[in-house]
Amino acid sequence: MSLCSREILLSSSPDGPIMAYDASSGATLAHFTGSHSPRKGLALAGNTMIAASHISSDTALGSIHLYNWWSSSAFHHLPLPEPVAPLAATPDGLYLFSGGLSGYIHALLLPSGDLLRSFPAHSKPVSCLTINDDGSLLISGGDDGAIAVFPVLTLLDASAGDNFSSCQLTLHRFVGHASSVTSIISGTGGCGSIIVSCSLDCTCKLWSLAQGIHLRTLRFPCMIWGVAMDPTESTLYAGGSDGRVYVAMLKVASSSRQEVGRGSTELVAWTQEAAGGAITAVKMTNTGRNILTASEDGSIRIWEVERGGVIKVFGDGGGSVSDLVVAKGVYESCGRSVRFGAGSVESTGCWSLGFSGRELSRAMGNKVIEMEETLSEVVKDRRRAIGTLETAIGTYERLLELILKEAKEDDTENNGEKNEHDRR
Repeated sequence: MSLCSREILLSSSPDGPIMAYDASSGATLAHFTGSHSPRKGLALAGNTMIAASHISSDTALGSIHLYNWWSSSAFHHLPLPEPVAPLAATPDGLYLFSGGLSGYIHALLLPSGDLLRSFPAHSKPVSCLTINDDGSLLISGGDDGAIAVFPVLTLLDASAGDNFSSCQLTLHRFVGHASSVTSIISGTGGCGSIIVSCSLDCTCKLWSLAQGIHLRTLRFPCMIWGVAMDPTESTLYAGGSDGRVYVAMLKVASSSRQEVGRGSTELVAWTQEAAGGAITAVKMTNTGRNILTASEDGSIRIWEVERGGVIKVFGDGGGSVSDLVVAKGVYESCGRSVRFGAGSVESTGCWSLGFSGRELSRAMGNKVIEMEETLSEVVKDRRRAIGTLETAIGTYERLLELILKEAKEDDTENNGEKNEHDRR
């Protein structure tokens, strides 16, 4: 797989570091230390930063750690007014939203961490956050069973100050779950897309952002912790607390408002080959050909969608996985691939250059090539300048020779005339 198509999987844990894996092979690429992240506490902030919520085991105080791709240590620690768990960043990486235990959402400016606004979103702790595909809407879920939708521009409007109430900030509020909302995903289409929420009440619900209405309910035999949709938004993959992946067809010929029950033929269950406990996160990868699931025992599985089976199991097993994030094509603004993460640890336990070293070498190689090309052009320009100068010097030399020749001829002629005059 070429680097431009490489997908990187990040996994967080309340018990260990953030790990980076090759999403297609499961090979360990790097790790980022110093964060103990609660559920949904991991986010990509644009193409340059990783944000992780952190709760200190000593003080129980909350903060957010910011990482660059090329360093294993956080370069910034952002203090917060309360412990937070879920995170979501705008696509440009300039703003980060964090959900607190109080039910408030805190908007931060990156990378400074300046607090722009704190506003109430739920009557209980915020359990999940996401931003829709065009970055215009922030969508939150809470332990109160509600889903709230906020226009991002309104939240970031400095002129609004603190005068706006929660109702004025909210575009939609859906109250449809009897228990905590565990995950929310958004389809494509901006403000006209659908969103899917899942819950501990054993249901997934589909909502229309354009109409602001509930579309459909899917019922499962267990609690659902994470969901993913295929690229065509025709199939839903739900991770159950029983360790199974449930597959549901979303596009059906019947009415858009319907309820699919546990015994419906539209639900298909995939079973793990080995017990790994509850599935805590689900992500789609490889343009819909594979899904990735994390289990509470710390293992991560790659599933083949076509046959519904596990093709790879990996993970360090150092603790439960609190979140999964897939990084797709991380680039610098100039189009070159970013050096990623810290060196991986090989089976011998010794540090290797790992992915970071290879990318650093590749980046340095690209720089050397660019410098060589630039120097080559400079040398060519210098040679052209020298050639032009040599031509000019030659021209001046010939001109000087002509001037001297004419001067000698004039001098000879003048001397002849003088001698003739003297004889007379």
